[in-house]
Amino acid sequence: MSGLRELTRWPWAGTGHGPLPALLLILTAVTGIVDAVSYIALLHVFVANMTGNVIFLGFALAGAPGLSATASAVSLGSFLLGAVAGGQIAAHVGTHRGRHLRTATAIGLPLVLFAVIEAAVVGNPPPLGARYVLIVTLAMTLGLQNATARRLAVPDLTTTVLTLTLTGVASDSRLGGGTGGHPGRRLFAVGAMFAGALIGALLVVEVNLVPPLALAAVLMAITVISAHRLSPTDGDWVRAAGAPPWPASQPEKARK
Repeated sequence: MSGLRELTRWPWAGTGHGPLPALLLILTAVTGIVDAVSYIALLHVFVANMTGNVIFLGFALAGAPGLSATASAVSLGSFLLGAVAGGQIAAHVGTHRGRHLRTATAIGLPLVLFAVIEAAVVGNPPPLGARYVLIVTLAMTLGLQNATARRLAVPDLTTTVLTLTLTGVASDSRLGGGTGGHPGRRLFAVGAMFAGALIGALLVVEVNLVPPLALAAVLMAITVISAHRLSPTDGDWVRAAGAPPWPASQPEKARK
């Protein structure tokens, strides 16, 4: 019964991360949606799952059919560029995690909106040049998102990687000799990405690229608005790990 309660209650309750887990779960679903678009419609590459791209790059260089070494390399490079931008944002925004998430997602949102417009203009399927533009745009967005999630440091929510998450579910379980860990957190993350991938794939296959990309943009906009509305608070969740508490006498404006 205790295991069932762990899986059904909100697994980040009482962890001190406030609304961040819910917002990062939204971005995890965005990852599933966008990777569905990139793999199905953009030269069989991922724009979030870089482990897959490294493997695809090796396969393509070995001559495996249906894969493009150039597309995989472009996605990898664009993702890294986005991650660099994410690091710069973290360095400039300070220790306020609400403002950090708001700023980073607000910067990524126009990139996804650009992808929506491009997909609508070029038609379906998009020509080769347009596919590369979409790969660059989306991979940069997900690199920025991954770097942001890494700095926010909410347990079991990287938003783009599930290998270690799934490993933790199994190895930390009592069957695996562990103490049980936090399976609820991990399964929420897996479920969010699965749902995003399923919905994204259905929209790509049954309609075209525009609806799933537009859905990703809407979810990112929800994240930006929510983070903006919640950021002025001075609760413990907004402070990065290791950051000193704000003095009680410090005015609200300074805390922002």
